[in-house]
Amino acid sequence: MSKFQFARIDRLPPYVFAVVNDLKTKMRRAGEDIVDLGMGNPDLPTPQHIVDKLCEAAQNPKNHRYSQTKGLFKLREALALWYKRKYNVDLDPETEVITTIGSKEGLAHLALTLINPGDVAIVPSPAYPIHPYSIIIAGGDVRSVPLILGEEEGFFESIVKAYKESWPRPKLLILNFPHNPTTACVDLPFFEKIVDFAKDNNLIVIQDIAYAEISFDGYVPPSILQVKGAKDVAVEFYSLSKSYSMAGWRVGFAAGNKEIIHALYRMKSYLDYGMFQPIQIAAIIALKGDQSCVEEYRKIYERRRDVLVEGLNRIGWKVEKPKATMFVWAEIPEKFQSMGSLEFAKMLLLDGKVAVSPGIGFGEYGDKYVRFALVENELRIKQAIRGIKRAFEKYGLRNINV
Repeated sequence: MSKFQFARIDRLPPYVFAVVNDLKTKMRRAGEDIVDLGMGNPDLPTPQHIVDKLCEAAQNPKNHRYSQTKGLFKLREALALWYKRKYNVDLDPETEVITTIGSKEGLAHLALTLINPGDVAIVPSPAYPIHPYSIIIAGGDVRSVPLILGEEEGFFESIVKAYKESWPRPKLLILNFPHNPTTACVDLPFFEKIVDFAKDNNLIVIQDIAYAEISFDGYVPPSILQVKGAKDVAVEFYSLSKSYSMAGWRVGFAAGNKEIIHALYRMKSYLDYGMFQPIQIAAIIALKGDQSCVEEYRKIYERRRDVLVEGLNRIGWKVEKPKATMFVWAEIPEKFQSMGSLEFAKMLLLDGKVAVSPGIGFGEYGDKYVRFALVENELRIKQAIRGIKRAFEKYGLRNINV
């Protein structure tokens, strides 16, 4: 037994995804060709004009010094212009925008800023892990509200019910639409109801809009900041990771309520000096430069979505096409549901040579599902379909119905 105690670490469960990742690594070392649709790690290259600007800026010694915790003003201004262009939302880049080292870092440090031990936050379940675990790491408690794909209409009422049944009353609501992992989407009237409820109950709202640009079939994800008065209660996180395929660059933002933005700045001023300045300069070019790359990447994800979903349906695994995100959230076929998502994911890996994320890794309400990430090209996705078909046929199953 260790003589050291790590109270915050002890509140974190084992990392479920590591089980699949370890098995995938062992199989690859043994020479197996694995189609990896597990982690949402974009495979598309960062657009060349952004890379070129990074290289140029890195040659200037002035950019090698400490930067600013808030981020360069011109970068914050570029994000404000992005909001104006996309949503017709006005933001003050000085007081209502802050850069973060990816949205994950920003979410974690905002939780440390807002949450005291014993405070309660409402979080959808399933959820991207940082959403609930930022609260737990900060010493707070999480009230999970089930979010079921296809049942988004009742989600607002579930939030209200969870709020009224919790004591102490929740301080914070974390949202993420379009949603990872379920791909659930909402329209602007949903956010209007959320803002009204938050105002009436002194509730802070954090909305993560990481997939703002990756949507399909005419659907346009709204921003909560489009709602009149939203900045009284809400902040929204955006990231360049997916829209511009800049995942490893770690460029994110928080925008909205100026008191919350300032509080996050105070916290971060003790913790970091911001991103490497050439990255920030390149990010300005991303937001203000040629935007055709965003549409090009969106179309690539759309084609991959179509190939995957249509292929799954052809082999009898009934899955709906998501309206947004770079994921497909698939309910496990009924004949396999007793396995649970972790064992099912291991089966697909061992028998189909396809890696997916088990839904249990996103929370207890995800255990009937697995998540596919659209991070391999169309030929590889077709290979994955053939592998899944072989895995099903090994069990004597062909027309699998959910």
